[in-house]
Amino acid sequence: MDDDASMCDAIAELVEVLDFRSERFLSALRFLEELEPERFDCLVSDVRMPGMDGFELGRRASAIAPGLPIIFVSSFDDEVTRSQAARVGAAAFLCKPVDADALLENLNAALDRG
Repeated sequence: MDDDASMCDAIAELVEVLDFRSERFLSALRFLEELEPERFDCLVSDVRMPGMDGFELGRRASAIAPGLPIIFVSSFDDEVTRSQAARVGAAAFLCKPVDADALLENLNAALDRG
């Protein structure tokens, strides 16, 4: 999920190239409206978005679907941002532009795929 449509498409296409299915959401609220336990295997989300940031989205998503792995992506790679991601229980934190190998490794780890 990313509020920037082109970035959202780029990450979703990368996920698909890595042989995973993806659904695109341009707002946190829209994703939460669609979220049900067991519907999604993993959430890949930007950190900074208007309205609701990725961390609040992560907290709310975890309340609806406990155990849902979350991978945050951000242009902001600083200790405060990484610390917030860890507090939300992120499976991973990746920097934009997202490296395909790093995304694949972290998706496999989040989904318990060797």
